[in-house]
Amino acid sequence: MRTSISDTALRQLIEREASRAGFAAVAVTRPDAIPLAPARLSQFVGDGFHGSMAWMAETLERRAAPSALWPEVRSIIVLAMNYGPDTDPRELQTLTDRGAISVYARNRDYHDVIKGRLKEIAGKIVARTGGDVKVFVDTAPVMEKPLAEAAGLGWQGKHTNLVSREFGSWLFLGTIFTTAEIAPDAPEVDRCGSCHACLDACPTNAFPAPYRLDARRCISYLTIENKGPIPLEFRQKIGNRIYGCDDCLAACPWNKFAQAASEQKLAALDDLREPRLADLLALDDAAFRAFFSGSPVKRIGRDRFVRNVLIAAGNSADAALVDPCQALLGDASALVRGAAVWALSRLVEARAFSALAHQALTAETDPDVLAEWRTALEANGAQT
Repeated sequence: MRTSISDTALRQLIEREASRAGFAAVAVTRPDAIPLAPARLSQFVGDGFHGSMAWMAETLERRAAPSALWPEVRSIIVLAMNYGPDTDPRELQTLTDRGAISVYARNRDYHDVIKGRLKEIAGKIVARTGGDVKVFVDTAPVMEKPLAEAAGLGWQGKHTNLVSREFGSWLFLGTIFTTAEIAPDAPEVDRCGSCHACLDACPTNAFPAPYRLDARRCISYLTIENKGPIPLEFRQKIGNRIYGCDDCLAACPWNKFAQAASEQKLAALDDLREPRLADLLALDDAAFRAFFSGSPVKRIGRDRFVRNVLIAAGNSADAALVDPCQALLGDASALVRGAAVWALSRLVEARAFSALAHQALTAETDPDVLAEWRTALEANGAQT
């Protein structure tokens, strides 16, 4: 049952509760406000730019239009939470004995943080207006960035992420779908101009054109979504990035207006700011789960994560990492063993590597790991 409340009073309620919950900005749009998004999404999937993210193709229809996901929706409230770092995250890439974890993942899992707060706000809206609501944070088939642009919170930059005049490229997004009729805000306009700093900053050339991302070349995709070995052509370019990549975000000139986020609001996890590669290489499954408890990093699992750390180790030129990498040649995971082969091929000289191969190949049966040995031996000019 709908309760009588003026649009002004409802907006004041939404803004007050959003601020109280730690959101930096909030605006409203209509479910039909992103008419160009379906075709762009279809092209992205049609070109195969989604890589192994099959769920994007499977949810194409529901993702393309909010009303396809929930026909009863009348208004969409888009909320943004600032997660801006206090320093340029690219500075960590010079510390080759450390792992660079994407800024967003150094805090408690934003899905949990934001969804709980959205539910609180949604509950208060229903209490005042009646009707029904649904809340979404990233994992549902909702195109948050086009909706945020339509609501006026920012615009999708050439790196395809949302850019704000107030917060740069550092915003988490969440949405509240409601059956309440709320006057929409004016959309934001594209303010990128001739700038292409974000495109130039990408280590792997993941942008075939402005506003287009080939996820298969993106370090965030390669270290998070990709479940197999990291393709050889990208390994050196990954550097010490062990979970995600912030380069295109950090390069955006609009970040000069951004303020560092409150760590208290985001539940920052300090141990994840500059973790030592040696410590991370030693993680078994239980230790991995404990160390990343509450972090989104935990979702990719220990084996995929240690694979990433081994790539960083191989790029480190740090002789102190040879023993930890060598210990992983006997790991239960073929994914880990294969990455250990590559790391050691970069850390030890050819004769020592050949000796390692002679010992390991007597027991190795996995075809992918055997292929890693063959490729590395050829690259090193070593013989078994």
